[in-house]
Amino acid sequence: MKTELKFGRRWIYGAALSALIGACAATPQNAGTGTGTTGGSGEQPGSGTPVAEPPGDPVGTPGAAPIAGPTGPYTPSGNRDMDIWREDFTARAAAQGRNPAVIFSLLEGISPLELYLSEDVSVAGTGIADQAEFAKPVWDYLRTAVTNSRFETGRAKLAELAGVFDVLEQTYGVNREVISAIWAMETNFGSYIGNYDAANTLSNMAVEGRRRSFAESQLIALMKIVENGFADRRQLGSGWAGAMGQTQFMPTTYLAYAQDYERDGKADIWASAPDALASAANYLSKSGYVFDQPWGIEVLAPSGFDWSYADGNDRRMSTWKSLGLSPIRGGEWGVADSDYAELWLPTGATGPKYLLFKNFDVFLTYNRSNSYALAVGLLADGLEGTYGPVAAWPTDIPRLNTADVKRLQSALNQLGFNAGVVDGIAGSGTRLALQRFQKANGLLADGYPSGPALEQVLAALGS
Repeated sequence: MKTELKFGRRWIYGAALSALIGACAATPQNAGTGTGTTGGSGEQPGSGTPVAEPPGDPVGTPGAAPIAGPTGPYTPSGNRDMDIWREDFTARAAAQGRNPAVIFSLLEGISPLELYLSEDVSVAGTGIADQAEFAKPVWDYLRTAVTNSRFETGRAKLAELAGVFDVLEQTYGVNREVISAIWAMETNFGSYIGNYDAANTLSNMAVEGRRRSFAESQLIALMKIVENGFADRRQLGSGWAGAMGQTQFMPTTYLAYAQDYERDGKADIWASAPDALASAANYLSKSGYVFDQPWGIEVLAPSGFDWSYADGNDRRMSTWKSLGLSPIRGGEWGVADSDYAELWLPTGATGPKYLLFKNFDVFLTYNRSNSYALAVGLLADGLEGTYGPVAAWPTDIPRLNTADVKRLQSALNQLGFNAGVVDGIAGSGTRLALQRFQKANGLLADGYPSGPALEQVLAALGS
C-alpha cells in the first residue's frame, strides 16, 4: 500500500554528474551537416505511410567476417599524456576482447581538443555549472529553447512524418509532441548533430581525467557498435561530450535503446530521422513514460499558503486540492485524486508554480536539468496549442552567481542547516537547507536561493 508521502526525485537542479553525460546535445556553434532520412527498408520515411512492422533492434550483418585492418603503430598525437593513455587503453580494450583493428580505427587519429586539454583553464572548462541549462536563469534558458521557430518547425515535422509518429505512439506509448520536443531540444530537429568525432571527444575526456572511467566505458561501447556493424567508423560524429545523432545518444545508450525503424539492419540515428525518433521513443518508454498523462500542471495557491510543502516530496492530488491549489488555467485537473505530484517552485513563491508528475521525471532521465525538462514540457504543450507559463518570471529578484551560492552554502552549514558540499551549485541540498533556515526564522520558506535570501542567511550568521 502506498503511503501518503513519497520522496520526490526532481530537486536535482544541477547537482548530478549525470547531467554532463546527458546534456551533450550539439550547439549551433558546433553544427554538423548530417540531416534527413535514408530509405533502406523499402518504406518511404515521411510519406505518411507506417512501416509494415514495428521498429526493431539493430541486428548488424549476420555472419559477417570480423573487421580486419591495421592494428598499429599509432601516429603520435602531439600530446604525451594522450599517447601514454592510448597505449595503455589499447591493451586493456584488447584484453576485454575488442577487435584490434577496430580499436586502431577509433584511436589512430585522436588529437588534443582545447575544450578538454588546453593549458588555459578558462578554455578547458567543461564543468556542469557552465552548461546553459544550469548557468542561465530559467527564463533566459527558455527564451532560446522554447521559441516560435521551434513550434513552427515542430508542427511541420509532425505533419511531414505523421505516419512515422503514428507508429511510434502505437509501438512505444509516447506522445508524438514529447518525442518532437526532445528532437528539438537535442539537435533542433536534426539540423545540429555536432561536428566532433565521438572517439576523439571521448578520448580527450578520458585523458583529461575527471570522467575517465565513464569515457572509457563509452569508447568500449563505441567499439562494439562498429564491431557489430550497427554503424560505420566514419558515421560516428558527435556533440562536444560524445553524444551522437539526431537525438544525442551516448554509445552505451545506443547499445541499450537504439531502434531500427527502417528495418535495414542498422539504427542510423545520424542520417535517419525515423530511426533516431524511434530510438528516443524507446528510451522514454523504457524510462517509464505514461501516455497521455501530464508532465506538469501550472497552479495557483491561496493567500497564506505554506510554501514549505514545496519540499521535493510527492503527495496525493487529494492533498494538494485540500491545501487550496488549483489549475492556473481553471477547469478540471484531468488527473485522479489518488495520483501523486510534487509542488515545484522553479524561482520561488513569486514565480510560476507547478505540480509535477511522473513524466517530468522521465524527461530528467534524458538530461538531469530541471530547466531542460521544463523546456521539453513547454515545447510539447505548445505543439498541442497550449503555451506557458501563464505566470510571469520574477526577473527583478537578484540571482546568485557561483561565488554567491558558495557563500550561501558555507553560511548555512555554519548555522547548522546542512547544505552539503560547498560547490556553487544550488541543488536540492542547498534549497532544502535554505528552506529549513527560512522556516526556523519565520520567513517565507520557498527555498529559492536569491540575493535577499543570501542577505538573510548572512545576517543570521553575523556576517
